[in-house]
This record gives sequence, C-alpha cells and structure tokens, in this order.
Amino acid sequence: MLTDLNPRVTAHINAHAVLGALPVLVARVPEAKEALAGLDRPTTVVLKAPGVADASYTFTTDTVVPGAQEGARKVTLVFTSPRHLNRMVDGEAQPLPVASPAGLKFLTGPFSTLADLLGTYLRPSEEDLADPAFKKTSTLMTLNVAAAAIAQVANEDRSGQFSASMVPDGQVALEVGDDIDLRLHVADSVFTFVPGEASAPARAALRFADLDVAGDVLSGRASALGSICDGTLGMRGFIPMLDNVSRILDRVGHYLGD
Repeated sequence: MLTDLNPRVTAHINAHAVLGALPVLVARVPEAKEALAGLDRPTTVVLKAPGVADASYTFTTDTVVPGAQEGARKVTLVFTSPRHLNRMVDGEAQPLPVASPAGLKFLTGPFSTLADLLGTYLRPSEEDLADPAFKKTSTLMTLNVAAAAIAQVANEDRSGQFSASMVPDGQVALEVGDDIDLRLHVADSVFTFVPGEASAPARAALRFADLDVAGDVLSGRASALGSICDGTLGMRGFIPMLDNVSRILDRVGHYLGD
C-alpha cells in the first residue's frame, strides 16, 4: 500500500536527511557551536546499517560537514538493522560504537549534546515555536531535512521511485521568499540534494509563500497538493517536473509527520 512506510527508507531519511541538518544547527545555534569548541582534532562519525547507504559527518571546532575527512579521528556507529538506526534517532536505542576512548568521549559529550539540540529544533514544542528566532531556525532546518528527504524517498521508496522515473533531468528549486533557494539535482531519475549556492538556473521551482507555509507542508501538517490548490505553494518552470516532485514531497510528509 502507498500509505505503508518502509523502515529502510526511514533509516535513509534519518541517516542522510535528519542528521544532515547538523551543519545548519551548528551554523545557527550558538549552543551547538559551543559544544564543539573543545574538540582537540576533527572527528568523523560514520553510520552503518544493513541495506542503508553509509552516512558520515565530520565535526570540527566550529562546523559540521557531510563526509569523511582524511586525518580525522574516526568513530563508527554500527546498527543491526534499519529499525535499530531509527530507534536510535527516536532516542529508544543505542548504537554499537567502534571508537577509541577519545572517540567514545566525543560520543557521550559533544555528539550527545548536538543530538539533543537537533531533536529540540526538529520536534519543537508549541512553547518553543512562540519564539520567532527559534521558529525561524527550526523551519530552516526542517526545510533542509525535507529537501534531503525528497532525494531519499525518490531514490529508495517504491512509490517515490515511480514518480522519480517520470522526472526529466535538471535542477528543481525549493524557494522561500527571495533568500532561500535549495536545489535538487535530477539525473537519470536519481535525485541528489546539493546544499549551498545554486550552480545554475533551475528548470522548475516550488515556491513557498513564507516560512510558516514551508514549515507546515514540510512537517506534514499541511498537504503539498492542498497548498498548491490554495495558492500558498506556487510553481514555475516545467510543470510536469514539479507535478511529480510534489507527489514525492507529499510522500515525504508521511515519513516526517507524526
């Protein structure tokens, strides 16, 4: 059934999209950067689970970047199944760490602090969202998670793959106002989320009216198709491309929603 959620896809989203918001967290939240201030050397954390593409992140004193870094201390988190990885992200299980004593200290110190902050910003309470600055950061992080999750659902989920197979090559923009422009690159029906500056004009764009609309759609509180109908989510460019991306986005809402 199209409403079924595949735990392997959820694990891809958790490893590559949810944890992929760590760079935004450290860039925007002072407490997150403070947690890394005492690092004596860069540290790369690698996540390994059966059937899930490895994910890795390198932590320095003031930033987090996706991928491994040569010369960095290496910490490997091993999971027995995709469900095990998902339970770790939900705070219900612990990974099997392979690390030096200094690596274990990193896991129980800065990494644990960042994980707690990540949960606070991605699963905010109503009281948290009453603070405009917190809400803006939370929504920006959710936007990054959703963009990365679109790529994971397009590549790994059965219904997502069907929609992705009908998307032509090119870049799709997710825009909020004039300041936010995140890009998905599509090549041979494979989606890749590329954070950072846009490298070329988008072939098509989904434009959210504002961060509130983006937050509601991307957290699953509002339907992408419904928002298109009421005009709070606009389209431009090659519309057939966006039609299928919006279907994938709706599927993302099921995975990311409560």
